[in-house]
Amino acid sequence: MAYEYGGDRALDYFPCRYGQSRLLFRGPPRNLDGAYAVVMGGTETYGKFVPDPYAALLEEKLGLPVVNFGYMNAGLDVFMGDPVVIDTCRKARVTVVQLLGAPNMSNRFYTVHPRRNDRFLKASLMMRSLFREVDFTEFHFIRHMLTTLKTRARERFALVEEELKSIWVTRMQALLERIGGTTLLLLVGDHHPGSSDREVLGPDPLMVDEGMIAAVRPCASDIVRVQPSDRARAARNEGMFFAPLEEPVALELPGPQVHQEIASALLPVLRAHL
Repeated sequence: MAYEYGGDRALDYFPCRYGQSRLLFRGPPRNLDGAYAVVMGGTETYGKFVPDPYAALLEEKLGLPVVNFGYMNAGLDVFMGDPVVIDTCRKARVTVVQLLGAPNMSNRFYTVHPRRNDRFLKASLMMRSLFREVDFTEFHFIRHMLTTLKTRARERFALVEEELKSIWVTRMQALLERIGGTTLLLLVGDHHPGSSDREVLGPDPLMVDEGMIAAVRPCASDIVRVQPSDRARAARNEGMFFAPLEEPVALELPGPQVHQEIASALLPVLRAHL
């Protein structure tokens, strides 16, 4: 059975806040009084529909609390704007920072929601001047907008992409410097290639290339790369918990086998840095 759902069998994410943070993370909350580790990232780190995301798998193996700062559809802005998150990471024994895509950040061309970074708020005068034929009121999500713009005008879109890549490097460097201490970069390769927006915008993490990674690598202690195996990708939503109407969403997310591969890749590196 691809999914299980209903009443007491639905997943409880035990949403929680840390300190005065406005962000709700996956719980239960971890004890921050002693030693702990942190994993920070987006949808892959949160582990929607997955009973045991890689943070929980690492916690079990390490015997150390692992705070899951995964946030659905996050860009760098959501973490940069939360001092509680930064302070919690600064005090951790080690922080794993997932490399997120470049589009979900406010920039000179458009503004994203401060917490729901995948939400498009408004286009700047520069953006409206560059794409005069586009009615930006029809967009609510960043991926939809960027896919449409690149499809209509690739040459002009290159200016937007260049801006996003530059901003990504600057903010990643700033984030890592603010966290300090021991930080591990986590690059999770595309776990579900072939969808229409990926064909236009490229694989996840969106618009992040090797040159960008090389630019931020000196700011971190180490880097771990995980390319989900064919076996893990073929498993799709096996072992995930979701309602029947949520299946299209579940098919776009990494399943339990991908999380197991991420944990297996991170575990020896984390142990070496603890």
